[in-house]
Amino acid sequence: MRTIIWLAVAPGVFVLENQPDNQFVRVSHSADETRTLASRLAALLTPGDLICLYGELGAGKTTFIQGLASGLGVSDPVTSPSFTLIHEHRGDVLLYHLDLYRLNPEELLEAGIEEALRSDSVVAVEWAERLPRGLRSGALDIEIACVEDRAESRRLSFRASGKHSADVIRDFESTLDADSRT
Repeated sequence: MRTIIWLAVAPGVFVLENQPDNQFVRVSHSADETRTLASRLAALLTPGDLICLYGELGAGKTTFIQGLASGLGVSDPVTSPSFTLIHEHRGDVLLYHLDLYRLNPEELLEAGIEEALRSDSVVAVEWAERLPRGLRSGALDIEIACVEDRAESRRLSFRASGKHSADVIRDFESTLDADSRT
């Protein structure tokens, strides 16, 4: 079954999207809106969940994780761990924030990535395409892209790669849809 989605890319401007049931798309019009979406998603996450983020430099991956951290009760500042590779954030749930931008596949094992992925925490990975496919199994994939001609707008594509992540996506989309009707 496929779902037809009309995306509001700007006030009064809509784009037709045809998405499978295990994915959906939202457009954020600001960094704050991106953080709010991520915070709302965090309410549905449980220890063991893996969030894989994809997007160009400056797309908003770290901004999204800032919102995710806030929604998980993290109060310390969240910055990109580009040079340290892994940041640990304690909140209501432990959050590991990984940035794989500077790593090649051989360096991943040496960096302790698998240990973080096996932990009883929520793990959010920037540049997840560098993570071996087998380690991304069951993840909730989020691709963030800039919207042409809209400097602050981002297109967020949520895609499930397992049953649990599909359930999270379904619940997240339902929550957002219910909110938009009120």
